[in-house]
Parts: sequence; C-alpha cells; structure tokens
Amino acid sequence: MSGRGRLALCAFAATVMASCSLLPLVDRATWIVQAAFLLALQAGVGALARRVPLARPLTVLVQAVVTLVLLTLVFAREQAVAGLLPGPEAFEQLSQLLRQGADDVGRYTIPAPSTDGIRLMVVGGTLVIGLAVDALAVTFRSAAPAGLPLLALYSVAAGLSNGGASWLWFLLAAAGYLLLLLAEGRDRLSQWGRVFGGAARSDRPQTPFESDGGPLAPVRTGRRIGALALGIALVIPAALPAMGTGLLGGSGGGSGEGGGGGTISAVNPLVSLQNSLNQPEDREVLRYRTNAQDTQDMYLRIVALDQFDGASWKSSERKIKDVPDVLPQPDGLSPSIGTAEIRTSVSAAGWYTQNWLPMPYPATKVDIGGHWRFEPVGRTLVGDRGQTTQGVQYQVSSLQVRPTADQLAASQPAPPALVQEYTKVPQTLPRIVNQTARRITKGATTDYQRAVMLQDWFAVKGGFTYDTQVESGSGTEAIARFLKDKQGFCVHFSFTMAAMARTLGIPARVAVGFTPGEPRPDGTMSVGLRDAHAWPELYFEGVGWTRFEPTPSRGSAPDYTRPDTPSGAPSNPVKPSDGPSTKPSAAPSPSSSCPAQMRKQNECGAVAPAAPTGGDGGGTPPATVAAVALGVLAALALPLLPWLWRVRVRSRRLARAGHPEADPVTATLAVWREVTDTAWDHGIVPDDSLTPRKAAARMVRLGSLDGTAAEAVHRAASAVEQVLYAPSPQRPTGLTETAQEIRTGLRTSLPTWPRLRADLAPRSAVRLAWTTTAKWEALTSRMANRVRTLVRKPTRKPTRGSA
Repeated sequence: MSGRGRLALCAFAATVMASCSLLPLVDRATWIVQAAFLLALQAGVGALARRVPLARPLTVLVQAVVTLVLLTLVFAREQAVAGLLPGPEAFEQLSQLLRQGADDVGRYTIPAPSTDGIRLMVVGGTLVIGLAVDALAVTFRSAAPAGLPLLALYSVAAGLSNGGASWLWFLLAAAGYLLLLLAEGRDRLSQWGRVFGGAARSDRPQTPFESDGGPLAPVRTGRRIGALALGIALVIPAALPAMGTGLLGGSGGGSGEGGGGGTISAVNPLVSLQNSLNQPEDREVLRYRTNAQDTQDMYLRIVALDQFDGASWKSSERKIKDVPDVLPQPDGLSPSIGTAEIRTSVSAAGWYTQNWLPMPYPATKVDIGGHWRFEPVGRTLVGDRGQTTQGVQYQVSSLQVRPTADQLAASQPAPPALVQEYTKVPQTLPRIVNQTARRITKGATTDYQRAVMLQDWFAVKGGFTYDTQVESGSGTEAIARFLKDKQGFCVHFSFTMAAMARTLGIPARVAVGFTPGEPRPDGTMSVGLRDAHAWPELYFEGVGWTRFEPTPSRGSAPDYTRPDTPSGAPSNPVKPSDGPSTKPSAAPSPSSSCPAQMRKQNECGAVAPAAPTGGDGGGTPPATVAAVALGVLAALALPLLPWLWRVRVRSRRLARAGHPEADPVTATLAVWREVTDTAWDHGIVPDDSLTPRKAAARMVRLGSLDGTAAEAVHRAASAVEQVLYAPSPQRPTGLTETAQEIRTGLRTSLPTWPRLRADLAPRSAVRLAWTTTAKWEALTSRMANRVRTLVRKPTRKPTRGSA
C-alpha cells in the first residue's frame, strides 16, 4: 500500500474510533455500522479523486457532493430526484429531520432513542468530521490539524454523556489520532530515504516500523512523546471535578410513575408557528367527528406555555408518565359546575408531524396506539421514542365545562402555590403593561370582571387590528410594541392578555392549538393550517383553567364572557355521531371566521406549529411545483446559454465603444474583438498573427463581403491601426454602426442554417470555457499555496549518520 493510501486508511480508522464516543448517547448502536460504511465510501471517493489526480480543493468538493448524495439516499430517498439526487423536497426532508433531531435531543435523557432525526445528526456529523479529517490529513498532507475535528467530535460526546466511561472513549479517540500521526510521520520519513539508527536487537522480531538497521529514531521518539501526552491527558481529567450534564442540561435522571418515568423539556411550539405564518396554501391538518351539539368551544389544544422569562413564553420542564386509562380530574373543577361529556374521533393528516397530541380540553380519556406519555400539569400527551401525530387516528373523551358568569364571579381565591407560580412576571416587563391593565379594569370588583374587561378591550374596544404581517415576537419588547401600535396576530393578543392578567394577580398561561375548524357535508369537522391559534387560559377556583378569546376576527368568545347570552347556544350544529373518523382529506379548509379580503391577503391566521414533511396532504407541495418549474426553465435555457452569453458580450462591448468617456484604445479594441468574434461565429477562424489590415482583407475574402460591409471591415481595421500606432490616438466615431454593418454583411452571405448555427451555437463562445479554466487554475493555485503555507511547516533535510 502506498504512503497516501496508508494515511487514508488511518484517517478513516481515527474517525471511526473517535465517533465511538457517541455510542453512549443513543439507545441502539447500529448507527455506527451505517456511519462506518458511508465513511468508507467517502474515503474511497477521495482516494479515487486523488489518483486522477484532481486539484485538492476539487477533491474535497467531490467528496462533499458524494456525502450529500449518500445522506439523501439513506434519509430522503423517497423525496430525492430519481431516488438518488438531492432536490428541493429532499433538502426539505433533511431539514425537517434535523429539526426533529434537535427537538429529540432536547426532550430525551440519555441514552436517547435512535429516531430518524437523531440518527441523521450522528451519522451526518460523523461524515462531516470524516471529510474534514480526510481533507486535512490526506488531501493536504497535514495530520496534526486533523486532531481538531476529532477533538470536536469527542468534546460533543463528552459534554452530553454524563461522564459514563468517558476515559475509555477518550483513550480510543486518542489512539486513533496517534495512529494517524504515526502514519503521517512514516510517510514523510519515507520520502527522504532510509534513516540509519542504532544496532538492531536480535532478541526480538522486527516490527513493520523498523528497518533492517533497527527502529527509526523519529518513530521511537514519537512513541515516547505520544505515550507521555496520553498519560498526562488521562491523569489530569481524573483529578478534575466531573461534569454530569445530560441531554436536558441536568442529570437527566428524572423519573415518573410507571414505565421508567423521565422528564420532558418542551420545545416552544410557537417558534414553528411564527416562522410559518402567511402560508399561501391552507392544507388540512386534522379531521374529526364529534357528538357535541355545540362545536364553537371545540378548541383542539396542543400544549400550554406557563413560563414567561421576559424573552418568550414557553413550557416548563415537567415530569411525564404513562398514559392512564382514565385521566385525573381537572385541577380546580368543582362538581357544582355544569359539564357535558363528549366523544371525539380524530384523524391526523399524513404530512402533519407534531410531538404533542391535539385534543379538546379537558380530556378525560384517550384511546390511541403508539408511544405516548402523559404530562399531568398541562394535561397533554407527548410522543415518546420518535412518536408523532403523522397519520394517527385516536378517540378522545373530554368535558365541555359550562360555567355561568355568576359562578366565575363568585369563585374563591386560587391556592397560594398556584398563584405564586402562575402570576410571575419578569422584572424587565415594561410598566406600561401593568398600568394599562389597571386602567382598563378600573372599577372591576372581581377577577372575572377584570378578565372580561381585558378580553373585550383587545377584541372590541381597544382599536386593535388583526395583522399577520407584523413582526412577530413574544418578549417584553414585543408586548410593549404591540400595546403602542395595536397591530398583531393571536400570539401578541394572547401573550399580552396573559401578562396583564398576571400583573393583576390572576393566574394565567397561554394555550396553543387549533380553533374548531369547518363543518363538512359528511358530518365531520376539518381543521386547516390557518385554524392554528394561541389563546390565554386564566385560572378560577371551582372552574379550573378557563379559555378567553382576545383576538379579533379569530375563534369565538366563550358564552360565559357574555352575561347576556344564554349558555349552551349552538354555533355550528353538527349531527351527533359516535362513528369512526374518516381519513384526512386533501381539500383545504379556509376559516369561516376570516373575511374574504383578509383571506386574499394571506392574513387569516397562523399555521400549524409544525413543518410539513411532504406527502399526501393538500395537493402538490409548493416546493415540488417550484422544482418542476425550475427544471423546465433549466431544460429550455440550457441550449440557449451560448446565444445568451454572446448577446450579453456583444452589448457590453458595443456599449463601451459608445460611451463618451471611454478610453479610445480600449473601446476600439473591444469593437475589433467583437468583429473578429462575429466573423468566427460565421465560420472565419481568427488569425492573431496577422496585422489588422491583413486580417480585414482575409475577412472580406473568406466572408465574400462587398460594398458597405467590406468598407466597414477596412474602416474598423484602420481605426485599430490609428489608436495603436498614431502619436496621439483620436477617438474614432461610428464604431458601433461599423460593427453592426459587418455583422449584417456576414449574415447575408450565409444560408439559413449556418446563420442559425452562428446565433444559437456561436463558435466564439469557447472563450467562456477558456476564461473559466484560466480563472479556476489561478484560484486553485492560490488556494493550494495558501493552504501549503498555513498547514505545512518548513522541513529541514536530515543529515545522514548514526542516531
């Protein structure tokens, strides 16, 4: 094996050995086999590229492209072009998997399950590190800097692994790095010839790193240095305090009832909601069938955001447990409050991927397959081990709580612990928030009256407008800006009302989910992207967490906030049914609560708090349409590229000649180059050895030009001679017209097909290839010289002699 081949093999081995430090982080270790196989293909491509040989930057580029193709083949094959090449849908799928992987990393304790997202992160990360190590150690022949990416790989693993057997993985990674240094040292040494050492010892066999005369001195010294450095690196960390952080930033050892317990640190779902506003297409997310007589309160709740730190509203880190057969009684709900138990069958669209399960609130029982866990405080179901809502069907039993205004007004104070937790506001909250809340609720004697006043001020009396084009945000600055400008969408309304309620001492949080949706002819309800919503929930003892609706033109105000309206009046009469839910439909579901003009302007609310992964909902995805359109345009434009290039070059040259401030020499030579290129396009190959006068005579003869065209050619040649040889070059006039006359004469002298060839496949377009090649060679040469200067230390030729 050649020195470079041996170095490539050692780089591959070092990367695999360092990536083993990630093994404690993931539940199943099968990913390491997949990563090693893909890494071998990547290294093989690099070896072939170096044997061609390609320029070193081009070798790295080829490896990067092959790596992307391999990741597409493994993780996004169904979305790839021809099942192999990455396209817009494949990139979208990979991005979605990376987002899911980031969510999973923040959710699970170690060892985390081997979800597709986590597997993409560890396999893709290993390939990226492998590419960096191969490029530095093999392509650019400098193994020492290759230790930095290996160290980065080990550092990530050490920072997340809770310290378990970290010394073993460090020893393995360090051994791989030392092996790489040793291979490079032997490769460099072999280029100088044999180095003489001491006498060989006869009492032991020779190793592959020894010559006939004994061990090479640099190799022997390298062993000693490596062993000493490795020993120091192992001893010093052992004397330092251990860092026991896990994937959640803590010990990661939370436990709950049953099933191994665990904790969940919920990723803020409003990030996706805010980033996905104003989507042009309203796709169906859910379809459900319910036996409820009144669907105006059928909000499908996903998660509750109960922490406000001044920067954003987010979910608290909570204990989770197995889903009980019957969910516990809702907090604070008294038997004296009127309730009705309803049953709802829900079917999620195949493209909709969400970690939280949308359900009516408060749910009392959930029948669903798969891996789901229950978070009791927020009464939410959370996917476990990669479980999502994609295509799931489930049945939910829930309560329709029907308090009266008098019952809410007569509610007793909430428990002190609950008040303390849910009335916290950051010190950075602007004073205007509390001042405005007190001004609006002036004269109110109960928390219920204050809550209704806040809702009515936002929804009706305060002069607010619903506008999804407003800059989103959930921090204190966004709230202050919203109160000043009085423009925003559901996020601003719900966050601001909840913050105001907290300043008044009313426990409050924000719920995220969907409004009831649209009725369908078959008796089901269809929930679309634009039905996604956020609303405040306020706590009243005896009733529990109670929904309010401050956002104008969105959803519906609850009956208990309108004392003059009888409770229980149906808004969307739907025939009761306990039948199974139908499968998701691809038809969009525009919200009826949105005016037509706002719908045209795409201002009808937020989208679902999850990104689509492509598939079977809502017709052809925009990314597919865009990809097909770009493909068609590329197919049409590709044959026209030479013609477009010639048109652009011709216009630039002639425009330069016609500019009044242009240099006479530059302008004249540009026109002459255009004349010679035009003749070349029409079959007259230029001869740079001829003088302008002889070149003009040759052009007239070969092009069969006469009359005006022949005079124009000689006139252009005379202009070139004048600016090149005259003591004081004068600016020629009419150069642009001269070039046009020559082109017309050349076209007239040719039949139709040669004229078309001169237009669509101009011969002078080869200059573009020449220019590109020259620039590329200059660029690669500069990059190679710069890299060589940075990573290669000057070597001194060793003297021959005994060690």
